[in-house]
Amino acid sequence: MKAILYTATGDPSVLQLVDREVPEPGPGEVRVKIAVSGVNPTDWKSRAGGGPGQDLPFPEVTPNQDGAGTVDAIGADAADLAPRLRVGSPVWTFLSQHQRPTGTAQEYVVVPVEHVVALPEGVSFDVGASLGVPAMTAHRALTVSEQGPSRLAPGALEGRTVLVAGGAGAVGHAAIQLARWAGATVITTISSDAKAALATAAGAHHVVNYRTGDAAAEISAIAPDGVDVVVEVAPGPNAALNTAVLANHGTVAYYANNNGDTVTLDVVPTFAKNIRYQGLLLYTVGEDALAVAAEDITRALEDGALPVGEEAGLPLTRFPLERTADAHAAVEADTVGKVLIDVAG
Repeated sequence: MKAILYTATGDPSVLQLVDREVPEPGPGEVRVKIAVSGVNPTDWKSRAGGGPGQDLPFPEVTPNQDGAGTVDAIGADAADLAPRLRVGSPVWTFLSQHQRPTGTAQEYVVVPVEHVVALPEGVSFDVGASLGVPAMTAHRALTVSEQGPSRLAPGALEGRTVLVAGGAGAVGHAAIQLARWAGATVITTISSDAKAALATAAGAHHVVNYRTGDAAAEISAIAPDGVDVVVEVAPGPNAALNTAVLANHGTVAYYANNNGDTVTLDVVPTFAKNIRYQGLLLYTVGEDALAVAAEDITRALEDGALPVGEEAGLPLTRFPLERTADAHAAVEADTVGKVLIDVAG
């Protein structure tokens, strides 16, 4: 099979196309024939490491956490753990390379059965490869509020207001879609008219350009009783804005550190509003939370709530497997939308 690997950290040039034996699934594992691999910031950051030549946890690493394809083989006990899976079943995978040497930038990948999810009928591999990190992060962000739901379903966020920072990004896009599907009023901040169009296409009720006006005033006019949950990509730069617009017992669910590694809070208004800052990282959130997210995302897929493509607010940029280095470079350069790798010829 064809596979991409690197043997040392560094820039995208460390990625090589090689031939490898097709792996065999062990107990509790599933082999997936990958059709489309999704690239996320976490993938290039892992590849880049702390600097060129940083030691790897494995002699060789095949990157990318997310993908979609068909079940090709099922290891012992895996069928009992996931009875919906059959050889030939269309699936999506998540955290495929977590604590493992191989991810989805190859023709076949072996993944723990817990990280393989059946794709509902009619859902494309492009959608499947775009789930994983973005959709599961968004799900977690929408379910950690003190007074909010722990599960998502139609009506679960009825009467609540969600602010999505950076609504044109992959996580922001999924957060808009899931929040809208669950019944929330969705506001998103964007930096251009083009990104406003994407966020609106994703389902945002209101878009606020934080570069051209008073974002706090605009958001407060839309949500005079305050925002219940902020899905936050840049907690440092947005701290003052979030404090200003959050409702009592509001939550900032943050998953990244864009444009700053520290957060400075105005203490009195923050505690006066009982504001909660909730960090989240899929790698450490726990299998129970991941399983819940996969179940709720499946229901959203069945309802047609998570489409991708420019018409749905998430433009797709594609590369063939042999150009995985270019795909990583595109994500590192903040290409708007989702970067996908076509693995199957």
